[in-house]
Amino acid sequence: MLQTFTRRVGFVGSLLVAAASAVAQTQIKIDGSSTVFPITAAIAEEFGQAAKNVQVTVGESGTSGGFKKFLRKEIDICDASRPITAKEMEEAKAAGIEYIELPVAFDALTVVIHKDNKFITELTIADLKKIWAPESKVTKWNEVRPEWPAEKIGLFGAGSASGTFDYFTEAVNGKSKASRTDYTGSEDDNVLVQGVSKDKNSLGYFGYAYYASNMDKLKAVPIVNKAGKATLPSTESVKDGSYNPFARPIFIYINKASLARPEVKKFAEFYLTKAGDIATEVKYVALPSDAYQKCLERLNKQSTGTAFGGHNEAGVAIDTLLSRPLVQEPAAKKTEEAKPAEKK
Repeated sequence: MLQTFTRRVGFVGSLLVAAASAVAQTQIKIDGSSTVFPITAAIAEEFGQAAKNVQVTVGESGTSGGFKKFLRKEIDICDASRPITAKEMEEAKAAGIEYIELPVAFDALTVVIHKDNKFITELTIADLKKIWAPESKVTKWNEVRPEWPAEKIGLFGAGSASGTFDYFTEAVNGKSKASRTDYTGSEDDNVLVQGVSKDKNSLGYFGYAYYASNMDKLKAVPIVNKAGKATLPSTESVKDGSYNPFARPIFIYINKASLARPEVKKFAEFYLTKAGDIATEVKYVALPSDAYQKCLERLNKQSTGTAFGGHNEAGVAIDTLLSRPLVQEPAAKKTEEAKPAEKK
């Protein structure tokens, strides 16, 4: 079943998973990250087979798009490839929404090039910043490294509503959403796959599962990590921490009020018991088994809030993440604004 589903992910932008019965009695609505979509959709498909009186809809409008619907109380669960932001936390409080933050897997954000590209053997974060910085004027490869050809770079990346966009810009440019804008952006990773696969001098980035499903068309670029070693995305490099800073946790956020409905609670429990196996099958990295148990405890206690304080953070370990206190109010950012005011 999952092999069939995985093939289908390459062509379907959203999935309706319904019971076999003609009329569903209850409905669970999910939307958000295209990165988390393959996991959630596969789990929803299995759940739909077991719970024939429940209809589960899974959309794919990007993390920011999903949070907008979540904060308007249009959906029960938001898939997210980055933590909830300070602004979204404030909007949730204003709307009276309490949420349960649950990490469900690790993704290796993958930088890709055309399969026939022969000159790129690695990229540093500094290389990527030259290309993707908001003020970047780089248009040709030899402007990144002089030994590379004077060929125009075709750029493909996550759309601004995507959590992948937020994470990538934070890791590369030091600030979420700070990016040049003259590139082909989309919340649909399949659009990015097609773009890079058709342009020999292109560069793109998206979640690992979409690369893994298209290895015949694309080549992953080794990223020089903090230790100075060029490292490819893989299960091993994510688990041992060497694929930094692009290994990241991915999440679901559940509206606490929705958990009062038995079908939502059963689905959430089902999700956490299946997430490890499904994540592995759709080419993500499962959390340790004890991490899923801790998430189940958080779910059953209905512990609300976020471990991030409203700010994105590259390179956080899952043990650290699950041991942090959950907060309802945004934490102060460590920026220039926190410094004492200058004397006039």
